[in-house]
Amino acid sequence: MKVAVCVKEVPDASAPKRLDPETFRLDRGVAGALNEFDTHAIEEGLQLKDKGGEGEVVAVLMGPERAADSLRKALAIGADRAVHVSDEGLVGSDLVATSKALAKALEREGADIVLFGQQAGDSDGAVLWAAVADHLRLPVISQAASLEASDGKVKVKRQTEYGYDVIEAPVPCVVAVSDAINEPRYPSLKGIMGAKKKPRETVSLSDLGLAAEDAGEPGSRTEVYGLSDPPSRGESERIEDDGPAAAEKIVDYLSSQKLI
Repeated sequence: MKVAVCVKEVPDASAPKRLDPETFRLDRGVAGALNEFDTHAIEEGLQLKDKGGEGEVVAVLMGPERAADSLRKALAIGADRAVHVSDEGLVGSDLVATSKALAKALEREGADIVLFGQQAGDSDGAVLWAAVADHLRLPVISQAASLEASDGKVKVKRQTEYGYDVIEAPVPCVVAVSDAINEPRYPSLKGIMGAKKKPRETVSLSDLGLAAEDAGEPGSRTEVYGLSDPPSRGESERIEDDGPAAAEKIVDYLSSQKLI
């Protein structure tokens, strides 16, 4: 079984995040890290491979050259091979342009199962997997809390606010896994050293058969018109906790606002 895992580099959790006032995009000049949600997808891919006894786990990432560090971590965790979609023409790509480029890269791989983390730590959009599945014309299941693959199909226990749905789909298919599905393994020293020898391929827009107008800002369908600070919440009243008097002040304030 061949499993492709889409991963993303996001700003490190400890790094300050800001929107660039000139480009209206997230400033990605800070330190980056492998998206935490994607480590669960990598782990699930490795478990599927182990259960099947054979196969390949391929990490696929779209991002600038420096995002190769996140791909190296994916290889260190256990992925067999990496594909890095990197091209200057991809800068500024929105969901539409990103999903088109990733879908083209995944078409080249012909994986039985395409795995995503449920969302990315920088945008929390949780929709890219659906857009990629639409381009590939494949069935898609999200919020997977467990995943089994056998006899040419997958069986997923899907997490919902009302409990769990059990869904089956034929392969090939796309599955977005939740962070409840497993406990990702940490890269071992052997894995870190071995990652340096594993195959890594860098592909450009032309390699994917895409033109410049298919990616970046020309290929995007969303546009940010302005950027400003959130509006002030208005006047507020602070009540210090100084014993019983504080409770009386709160009651008096709520009463004055006709809330009680």
